[in-house]
Amino acid sequence: MSSENNKYQNQSLFSITWPLFIEISLHMSVGIIATLILSGYSDKAVAGVGVANQIINIFILIFNVTVIGAMILIGQNLGANQLKRARQLARSAFGINLWVGVVMTVVVVLFGDVFLRFYGLSGEIYDFALTFLTTTGCSLVLEAISLALSAVLRSYGHTKEAMVMTVMMNIISVTGYFIAIKGWFGIPVTGVAGVSYSIIIARIFLVLALLYFVYKILYLKFSIKDIFSISKTDTKEIFHIGIPSAGENLSYQLSQIVITSFVAMIGDDALAARVYIINLSMLCYLFTMAIAQGTQLLIARYIGAKDYDRTLKRGLKTLKISMVVSLVVSLAIALTGEPVLAVFTDESSIISIGLPVLWAIVFIEPGRAMNIVLMGSLKSVGDVRFPVVIGIICMWGVAVIFSYLFGIIFGLGLLGIWIAQGFDEWIRGIFALRRWLSKPWLKKKAAKYEMATDRGL
Repeated sequence: MSSENNKYQNQSLFSITWPLFIEISLHMSVGIIATLILSGYSDKAVAGVGVANQIINIFILIFNVTVIGAMILIGQNLGANQLKRARQLARSAFGINLWVGVVMTVVVVLFGDVFLRFYGLSGEIYDFALTFLTTTGCSLVLEAISLALSAVLRSYGHTKEAMVMTVMMNIISVTGYFIAIKGWFGIPVTGVAGVSYSIIIARIFLVLALLYFVYKILYLKFSIKDIFSISKTDTKEIFHIGIPSAGENLSYQLSQIVITSFVAMIGDDALAARVYIINLSMLCYLFTMAIAQGTQLLIARYIGAKDYDRTLKRGLKTLKISMVVSLVVSLAIALTGEPVLAVFTDESSIISIGLPVLWAIVFIEPGRAMNIVLMGSLKSVGDVRFPVVIGIICMWGVAVIFSYLFGIIFGLGLLGIWIAQGFDEWIRGIFALRRWLSKPWLKKKAAKYEMATDRGL
């Protein structure tokens, strides 16, 4: 076993997670700052950009098909000391996402208005949403490339470098937001359009910086061949893991589009309140996202090294930590609800809608933590179909149906919709825990042994 292999197998969760925590914190902070800046410009701009972001997130999830598949495969190969194979997968991930990004950019620019019509938006909210969607949509190919490159760095454990680049990108973005909305340096206020251009500039910087770091740290330089001669075997393996893995997240975003249409039925104030609540919810599962991603990277390596006992214990230990932290943070936000919401808006109607929802979050977040940690860990061990099957059933059979039932039919409004989503998170989390305790990686190992025996190997 080489020292390189020891380094990848024995890297601590803390060394991987703390840069991820800061990076995700900064990413979420920019979203919150953007919401705060836009709220001073117009609550309708907040609602419109919130809806447009939901559509953009769906395209980003499509890019994550490659990202998730590549991260798991690279991690497993690093754990198994197959270093050359890991580098080849990194090249293929770059080429695949570049082409997917080109296609998705064309789709969102040409058909952005078609996607927005589904929500039943009108007036200024529709105008803001369309401007943001079609403008930022032009840079989706850059987002696709940056996600692939960032995944490569993280797979090798270089989360600190990704964090540094996120800091720089966020500085560019936030500066642009203030220029666009506040008219800094005497530049005319450009509103939502200016915010969109800021995002494009930040994405250009991020791609260039990632290319530099990947070359400097991993000595990995991409060429024209990586774009036009992508390995069919790599593509098949990446998609075999990535499609089911990303399918769960894609199903979630699609279900959220339907649920958002229910919120739109309630009214513009509910739409704005939803955006503010989502921003506060992100603070609750921020730590969970970071520690879950770090755990996924480690578990993929443990599986590659066939260290199954360590795999089981790591998943359960992370679960306990994340559930406690999520509960404490959500409770703190609920207890300070009114002044926290007042930071975003001074509209009493929006605050009154949001306050009871903050208490629903206290119920939701521990279940979400269970879901995020264990579903992600299951993907890392190669159990990629279970999360998407359970996800589709629960998101549509529980979250969507009961959101309409509680929110619209029973008249509970946004609170009812949030309660329904809480049921969904807890049910999926419990299923994930049962699956994790059943040690599905051992079943896969047995299945591989039987196949080898049947072939006379």
